[in-house]
Amino acid sequence: MAVLNDLDATKRNLQLFPKKDARLYMSFMFVTFASLLIGGLMGLLQTFVRSGRFTLPFNINYYTILTVHGVILGLVLTTFFIIGFQFALMGKTVGISNKQRTVGWISFWMMLTGTVMAAVTILVGQANVLYTFYAPLAAHPAFYIGLALVIIGSWVAAFTNFRQLYVWKKAHKGEKSPLLAFMTVINMLMWVIASLGVAIAVVVQFIPWSLGMTDTINVLVSRTLFWYFGHPLVYFWLLPAYMAWYAIIPKIIGGKLFSDSLARMAFILLLLFSIPVGFHHQLTEPGIDPTWKFIQVVLTFMVVIPSLMTAFSIFATFETTGRKKGYKSLFGWFKKLPWGDVRFFAPFVGMVAFIPGGIGGIINASHQMNALVHNTIWVTGHFHLTIATTVILTYFGIAYWLVPHLTGRRLTKQLNKLGIIQTIIWTVGMSIMSTAMHIQGLLGGPRRSAFSNYAGGSQVDTWIGYQLAQAIGGTILFVGIVLMVYIFIKLAFFAPKGVEEFPIAEEDEDAQAAPKILENWYVWIGITIALIAFAYTIPMIDIIKHSPPGSVPFKFPIGRS
Repeated sequence: MAVLNDLDATKRNLQLFPKKDARLYMSFMFVTFASLLIGGLMGLLQTFVRSGRFTLPFNINYYTILTVHGVILGLVLTTFFIIGFQFALMGKTVGISNKQRTVGWISFWMMLTGTVMAAVTILVGQANVLYTFYAPLAAHPAFYIGLALVIIGSWVAAFTNFRQLYVWKKAHKGEKSPLLAFMTVINMLMWVIASLGVAIAVVVQFIPWSLGMTDTINVLVSRTLFWYFGHPLVYFWLLPAYMAWYAIIPKIIGGKLFSDSLARMAFILLLLFSIPVGFHHQLTEPGIDPTWKFIQVVLTFMVVIPSLMTAFSIFATFETTGRKKGYKSLFGWFKKLPWGDVRFFAPFVGMVAFIPGGIGGIINASHQMNALVHNTIWVTGHFHLTIATTVILTYFGIAYWLVPHLTGRRLTKQLNKLGIIQTIIWTVGMSIMSTAMHIQGLLGGPRRSAFSNYAGGSQVDTWIGYQLAQAIGGTILFVGIVLMVYIFIKLAFFAPKGVEEFPIAEEDEDAQAAPKILENWYVWIGITIALIAFAYTIPMIDIIKHSPPGSVPFKFPIGRS
């Protein structure tokens, strides 16, 4: 029976999508990799400017390229990749109907239209407000309307995913939902609940204010709503990587799921504890009662639990698989992992980067240490270590099998080798750049700003070497970006025709059944809302009640300059 189940799973993993489905999923991938090239170029130019040895031509504003870099890579690349990847996961595990596919296309075009509106507004210098678009910096209304369209388009995708699982559950009464479909729904639930905050800020505050319908904006409310969304945004980026680590990588290394129940529990805990924690990004801001900051810092540290569960599960999978293959020495199983397979190698490097990245996150969330690093480029270094290394390398690892599976091509030995080289280039470049950012941050180097010698000073002199190192690291990274885009184009259009596996790991034959409570959505959504209400209701009333007068728009020196 077990052998038959394995054969069915293998057949499903090798079966290609119908072309009309694959076309939808690939559309999201095309936007993803175009964004990688554009956003990466903007990042390279930033490092050059900050080195003090390069000036942007044609009077291009530094804050224009900084905003493009943040918005394109932080919001566009990630959101398009995640939604395309998750649509593919849902299509493979629970299926997609014609109507659902049509709604998926509506989601794509809404998001693309919003992206183009926001991008054009930035490029013509009407939205130099960085990706956090903090008030009172003011952008053109088209920028905010574009962002609203991206969010609404992503909600359309989310409700399509919810519908896909609902239809599958109706047809499979009493059965446990496929793990990857369950994980996708958790991630989109978190996204919808969290993005309500930024949607309210954009629609209720920013759009009327930018149109001149209101004279002032409540700055603290807008920032609080942004960070209500901003921290779970990080987990929205991270959870697809966790999906690959839990349920894809075991198949690639020839193993099984370590524990279906543990994986579901980890995702539920991430849903519960990733949203009511935004105040730890506002520890240095006045106007918020310190008691509530302390409570949200404590809730922030609760996220460590599912993160450690994930680390334990992954390395247990590695060891269990190795032992089953007969490797008996203490670390024999580790040596025999498939280091030459880029589908494993790239995500593994991402996992390793998450160790120092996670430690940095604990430092950032600790009140006293946050005061030391908050407005320094340390935070930028942390961001590049966690998102641009852990998350992005895992996305690349996924693309190496997902793109050829969607296009009916193969990951050849040559492309696999190029992928290994690309991963090494990325790791070297990011290690140099991120380390230099962390050290310069500890020396007081500011983030977000263009090059300046700040009228001289011995402390400023200590930053220059690290800024040059960031330019060197950024250059190496851009080489890695060009190579990745080249591999993507080859996999999409020119690799030999064939069938690349969609690797989904199965449970062990003797695995225990997952408790039914894990799929009781009423319970988990209810607890999530209760935690959010507890963490935000009183402080938000307090903020609104005691806020100073609102601010008029600032359009210079950055904004709409």
